Amino acid sequence: MTTIKNIGRFCPTDDNGYILKDSSFNKINPEYLKVIDEVTKYYQTHLGVELHSVYVRGSIPRGLGIRGVSDLDTIAITKKDPNDIDLKWVGKAEQDLNKRFNCINGVEFSFYHMDDMLDTSTFSIIPFMIKTHSVCVYGEDLNGHLPNYKADKTIGNEHLFNLKNQIKQAKEDLDGNDDMDDVLDCCGWIMKIIVRAGLALVIAEENKYTRDLFPAYEVFSSYYPDKEPDMKQALQYAIHPVANANEIIDFLDDMGNWMISESEKWLQVHNPTKVSHMEICRTNS
Repeated sequence: MTTIKNIGRFCPTDDNGYILKDSSFNKINPEYLKVIDEVTKYYQTHLGVELHSVYVRGSIPRGLGIRGVSDLDTIAITKKDPNDIDLKWVGKAEQDLNKRFNCINGVEFSFYHMDDMLDTSTFSIIPFMIKTHSVCVYGEDLNGHLPNYKADKTIGNEHLFNLKNQIKQAKEDLDGNDDMDDVLDCCGWIMKIIVRAGLALVIAEENKYTRDLFPAYEVFSSYYPDKEPDMKQALQYAIHPVANANEIIDFLDDMGNWMISESEKWLQVHNPTKVSHMEICRTNS
């Protein structure tokens, strides 16, 4: 098994427990600036007046980008519903940039309507990501219009509410799939979900949050030492995906089913009415 490096950190918080932004333009390694500029040009060219703003999220704006390993995850906020915008150009644009820039593992375009971003009565992951994990690289920054967030059950619910369906989807996508790249993508996707869900199981006790995998794995393992080897395997799969679909399905049948069971117990305690997006807690829960 490849050595897993202790990389990542928990989100900083203020004295009241609100999560502070852990990203800034100054933290971006200059080697990523050209590809960020090219992504922004694609958005401007194809969205025109419908483009409100562009953000870079993830490890790169936090200064944790690893050359050739990190993805460049971007968010476009649009003035019109993205469902009403022609986005046929996106696949070709991603392929073009992935071919031209070897400093990133891949680039991701994503699109969200501004009205949805400003509806913050309940928790939603993209406004949260913009507020805490992203840097605005074009247009008006919505950060000041978004609420403050705490590491509490509202975030935990986001990671656990759909876990059962996500694992089911992964198994269906993997069953009989002989497309190696597709299997690798699915493996990395579902294992990141599982590791982050592990932290979500104890977020109400810990009151701290990270999207980084290693610290999430460590905290989970401190509460569930018997499951440490399984979560370490999930972490391994997330960092170094495998192309053996049956191997992944076997793991999901075991550890995945255990995670589903634990998530259901968590929801019974913290979200008994089973709302998909909980109201944002303004005070400690």
